[in-house]
Amino acid sequence: MIALPGVYRPQDDTWLLAEALGDERLGPEDKVLEIGAGTGALALRAAARGAEVTAIDVSWRAVISTRVNALRQRRTLRVLHGDFAARAHGRRFDLVLANPPYVPSPGPRPPSHGAARAWDAGSDGREIIDRICERAPGLLSEGGILLLVHSGMCGTGATLRYLARAGLDAAVTRRAVVPWGPVLRSRRDWLRSEGIAGSSDAWEELVIIRAQRL
Repeated sequence: MIALPGVYRPQDDTWLLAEALGDERLGPEDKVLEIGAGTGALALRAAARGAEVTAIDVSWRAVISTRVNALRQRRTLRVLHGDFAARAHGRRFDLVLANPPYVPSPGPRPPSHGAARAWDAGSDGREIIDRICERAPGLLSEGGILLLVHSGMCGTGATLRYLARAGLDAAVTRRAVVPWGPVLRSRRDWLRSEGIAGSSDAWEELVIIRAQRL
């Protein structure tokens, strides 16, 4: 996959979400949305199964990377630049894929530019997760499914409760434990001082949450 400088490259969370995508029934009649396209790795997997796919990212470099990768793989994607809530407004999807920024950061709000906006998500890591939970019912068609990946340090229970209050049937369907990457290691002291990480933490739990609109 081609990724312009500053574009989030597929990592453990991407592949965990790809596994969950593989479990879903998908075909030419299905409409799919990927929130935060990055390189388009997940959108392209859905397109390869015949689905009608829309991919959205706030980064122009990510949009260009996704378009280039789609051309290289000869897949048809609708790739849009901007905020997912605005660009997908009024549309419904059978499947929504989301690998949002979820790393807790010292800043109170996510950055508005630069590579860090692909992972930094406010002091509790939930700035974008909560927006997706709030918008999910309006994005999903009847019976539609949201597949969301994030770190356990963001509060898995909080996500499940938020989705349940929104009227979705939500559960954790996959977990994986991976070593801390360079971003978490660089803010180890801050994570410990905030009580987000323990003194001996060096591993991160990733979770896939599957939520369905009934």
